[in-house]
Amino acid sequence: MYKLIRSILFLWQPEKIHDFTLKFIKFINKVPGVSQLMRLFLVYRSPYLEREVFGVKFANPVGLAPGFDKSGDSYNDMANFGFGFVEIGTLTPKPQSGNPKPRCFRLTKDKALINRMGINNKGIKYAVSYIQKHKKKCPIGCSITKGKDTSMANAYKDYELCFEYLYDYVDYFVLNVSCPNVKDSSKNQNLEHITTVIDKLLEIRIMYDDYRPILLKISPDVEQDYLDDIINLVLISGLDGIIAANTSTKREGLVSNQKTIAQIGQGGLSGAPLFARTLELVSYISKKTKGHLPIIASGGIMTPAQALQLLDNGASLIQVYTGFIYNGPKYIRKINKYIAKTMANRQALLNIPKH
Repeated sequence: MYKLIRSILFLWQPEKIHDFTLKFIKFINKVPGVSQLMRLFLVYRSPYLEREVFGVKFANPVGLAPGFDKSGDSYNDMANFGFGFVEIGTLTPKPQSGNPKPRCFRLTKDKALINRMGINNKGIKYAVSYIQKHKKKCPIGCSITKGKDTSMANAYKDYELCFEYLYDYVDYFVLNVSCPNVKDSSKNQNLEHITTVIDKLLEIRIMYDDYRPILLKISPDVEQDYLDDIINLVLISGLDGIIAANTSTKREGLVSNQKTIAQIGQGGLSGAPLFARTLELVSYISKKTKGHLPIIASGGIMTPAQALQLLDNGASLIQVYTGFIYNGPKYIRKINKYIAKTMANRQALLNIPKH
């Protein structure tokens, strides 16, 4: 059924369908009983899925990656699809319109997307106002970054403002320093800049009674030496984890028409082509940190088996976005059911009495 619906939806430009879909989901969730019905059919519960990571309790390990709920006003609607957590944003201090349209493109043969959205969002005040009025149904994280007009010298101030304004309303923070679709993206990944931002936020966090985890989101395109430096920085600074990874600027191995890819131009690639790199990063970071650093795996998860593979190789949690678009509303339930049943079978094998 979803394949038929998807073929119709894919006739339209991706961003238009995204906006229409969110509005439709919001509308139907306002109809009495629909929200409960969605949760009945789409939420899969099992004690094998429950976990606590960086002090936050999750009903299951499958989260919605940022970029879907850009402004923090759809987290409850998306929770009804069975997500164990939703990451809102990326948010900036002030509203941003993003890059010129069109800015999102499908590569259906590759089960991928390319976007250069430019971090369009309604700003932190809008997000806080919405969260104050709508009690969250699952943990929500928040991806934050500097505004497009803020200089690198003052970038830390934007992170501070987002952090302080949202602190009482979200469960964890993500420092998005690796988005390829913004001005000064390479400078934003400078180790000195990242260190300054981390130090400032850690100083602020000490003043709060409640503890909010802070994670760093890395690019899948990182060089090995830089990755090692980032891991060491995270461990030394006392950050709470790493998200591996953001979208990619690379185009290797794609089967889509090369002329089409060239016409699309710049943007971050997401979807199936990223899975191998995501697995590589998660495995390396986990081994490098001896499994002590929480990792959220994000990138290219298109099947339940891939989700479990990432968890088996060191991920504490996973996030999906493009996979959700290509696989449909039941995708999250399928992942959770697969993980839970596999875990149950493994446990049963461990409990088999020896003869």
